[in-house]
Amino acid sequence: MSETKLTTTLRDNAAMRWTALLLLALGMFCAYIFMDILSPIKDLMQSQKGWDSLAFGTMQGAETFLNVFIFFLIFAGIILDKMGVRFTAILSGAVMLLGAIIKYYAVADSFAGSGLETWFTNNLNYIPGFEELGVSPFYRGMPASAKMAAVGFMIFGCGAEMGGITVSRGIVKWFKGRETALAMGSEMALARLGVATCMIFSPMFAKLGGEVHVSRSVAFGVVLLCIALIMFIVYAFMDKKLDAQTGEGEEKDDPFKVSDIGRILSSMGFWLVALLCVLYYSAIFPFQKYAVNMLQCNLTLTPGEGFWAGSTVTIIQYAIMLVVAACSFASNFSKNKGMKFGLMAVAVVFLVAYCWMGYMRGSAETIFAVFPLLAVAITPILGSYVDHKGKAASMLMIGSLLLIICHLTFAFILPMFKGSAVGGTVVAYITILVLGASFSLVPAALWPSVPKLVDEKIIGSAYALIFWIQNIGLWLFPLLIGKVLDNTNKGVDDPTNLNYTWALVMLACLGVAAFILGLVLKAVDKKKNLGLELPNVKE
Repeated sequence: MSETKLTTTLRDNAAMRWTALLLLALGMFCAYIFMDILSPIKDLMQSQKGWDSLAFGTMQGAETFLNVFIFFLIFAGIILDKMGVRFTAILSGAVMLLGAIIKYYAVADSFAGSGLETWFTNNLNYIPGFEELGVSPFYRGMPASAKMAAVGFMIFGCGAEMGGITVSRGIVKWFKGRETALAMGSEMALARLGVATCMIFSPMFAKLGGEVHVSRSVAFGVVLLCIALIMFIVYAFMDKKLDAQTGEGEEKDDPFKVSDIGRILSSMGFWLVALLCVLYYSAIFPFQKYAVNMLQCNLTLTPGEGFWAGSTVTIIQYAIMLVVAACSFASNFSKNKGMKFGLMAVAVVFLVAYCWMGYMRGSAETIFAVFPLLAVAITPILGSYVDHKGKAASMLMIGSLLLIICHLTFAFILPMFKGSAVGGTVVAYITILVLGASFSLVPAALWPSVPKLVDEKIIGSAYALIFWIQNIGLWLFPLLIGKVLDNTNKGVDDPTNLNYTWALVMLACLGVAAFILGLVLKAVDKKKNLGLELPNVKE
């Protein structure tokens, strides 16, 4: 009788389970697009809005300010544990949308000359305490539009990180005892397509019709966040029905206690996983902010003309990218060997076509947009392997080695091809694809390990603490990269002629530290039987 009841729940229906995942993943896909919506048009922000590199970098870093220094992520974890996935998912979507709307108004033409512009010009020039510590999100002389955009980005960042921990908790809830790693890996694979989408479409919308308006790019992101909120609302209805079927309440009988945080922090395994996370993410996300400029400095690119400079080629190239992603992802689930290899062959052919088009366009942002494609292909493989075979800690060590190799390749090998358009582009494409693949090991191997380290009741708080630690790195390393670039390029005025060597070596060192921590984690897992090397699926 109980077995019959179990098989009738939405969670036991594979189609419903993966539909819930798709709703969560699409929400984060839209969030990832907005995170970097201005990254590929940094030059336009300077020419159109007067944002120099300092203003641009300060605004970008503001995303994590409230999460790190006002501890919002900790509160988000408490909200998640107390209020449940449904409430927190909708709240995160609404907060992201609110922040995005503020950021849109900051870069819109109507902001210029408004009373708000005057207020932001005259205020927020000095923040006591934060100014002395060198962590203020504003500074005297910062353009008013950049200040207001930073406020919006702070609010968006709160919603985005809240959404991240909520999605992780939601996946644990729907895939408990099943293919958790595959689900988390698949969610992040789809979400990271947002990076490519942003790199391809943000410049296109900004330059649409031959007239530059950077606000159009941000408006594109705002529309997508409206869709994200709708996705989270639909998910909430599914989640409520699941609870009605299983009898699981959204609110736990046991209220959250501050002592729960102490229980999490006392776990050696938790700290190792958290530190691995911050090292991985600090070597990737801050790099994304500079990756397009790094390629501009190390590649010999000739901007395309005619068809290659228009909007039509942008749409065609994006469609090709979607074919690559869809075929490579679907090949993992095909039971027929002929179909599997056929889909893989189609993906490879279209990937070559995509890369060729990027070369013909002579565009650094479209070259870097290839970043998530190999991750989309192999993340399901890695997730399925962890689910059925285990070896999560071992995979993290492999990912660390790939991270080191890629950043050292960017630092020392790519500059050797300066002057060789084809050679440099090929090296760049291969390295970017492998870097994306190494990053896919985080959702496939690391995130599913968290439920093995803490009680189910405080998973939300555990994810929140990891995200908070991660956000410290995401705030710190963009600043460190900028400082290293300034100190190693004194007297260089051309922003496309910077030497990125030592900045990339610094990122490679993060990979070395991650590899060492991976060794320690594997030893601790063996000694304390944490189960990190064991499969997630219970046979």
